[in-house]
Amino acid sequence: MSVLVVDKPVGPTSFAVLRRVRRALMRARGGVERAPKLGHGGTLDPMASGVLPVCVGEATKVIPFLLDADKEYLAAVRFGVETDTLDATGQVLSETSIGDLDAFRLEAALVSFRGEIEQVPPMFSALKHKGRPLYRYARAGQTVARAPRRVKVHELSLLAFEPPDRARLRIRCSKGTYIRSLAADLGRQLGVGAHLTELRRTASGPFALAQALSLDDIDARVNERHALPFVSLRDSLAHLPAVTVGDALAVCLARGQRMGWDEIAPATIESGPLCVLLPPDVVVAVVDRGAEGAVRILRVFNVG
Repeated sequence: MSVLVVDKPVGPTSFAVLRRVRRALMRARGGVERAPKLGHGGTLDPMASGVLPVCVGEATKVIPFLLDADKEYLAAVRFGVETDTLDATGQVLSETSIGDLDAFRLEAALVSFRGEIEQVPPMFSALKHKGRPLYRYARAGQTVARAPRRVKVHELSLLAFEPPDRARLRIRCSKGTYIRSLAADLGRQLGVGAHLTELRRTASGPFALAQALSLDDIDARVNERHALPFVSLRDSLAHLPAVTVGDALAVCLARGQRMGWDEIAPATIESGPLCVLLPPDVVVAVVDRGAEGAVRILRVFNVG
């Protein structure tokens, strides 16, 4: 097994989705084996839906590289209302007249949110401060100072302005980008405030919504004894550059032996992460360039 792409619904947490997928996989195995090891490639809030890669067994080793991958979202924003969570699940903090807000003003404001930007992580997030997630402080009415972080918004487009106070956006961004924060910051830029009302992830790294199955679809396939469309390890790492090596180098990597970067990587690839393959498409390892030009092994996969 490898990666199962789930279309997460609005409502459950990402971990609740994992539990339901685990139960389905146990039924598919006849319930006689122990529960498979599972993990997901990037948390979605309960109010968000869309692409949630669920990694099974050996594929849990690819999770760090999925977390680092770019994401794409469709978002709905309401202007004139700010909430404590920066989304529709929170308490209203303020309401402001939106005045003459229109698509032209929105388009002009979006310009400053494209490219590298700084974001302050929201208080209602899982980032930790002194070992506790920020949302616990927020629920206790406490505010913790958060340093701004640099993220990259590759694409940000206005899909529709829905008068008088709503808009739909498409965003493609780097890891660590909070769309809730982007919506709130956009509202502040316009002087009217805003919050996120809907969020749907349409792509995560190499995975797209077209590949995703709903939880009901997964249950139905298992009940009807149909195979589930797992994505291979190779395709799950398709967003990384790759190089093919022979058996001897593959054995060295599997044993963790020291080797030089130029022994495995072409001159055009100066650093990783780099996916190392055995022909035709067997994933051996993911590596990076370490100190003094040596290969630094990030993950080794069982190719037996």
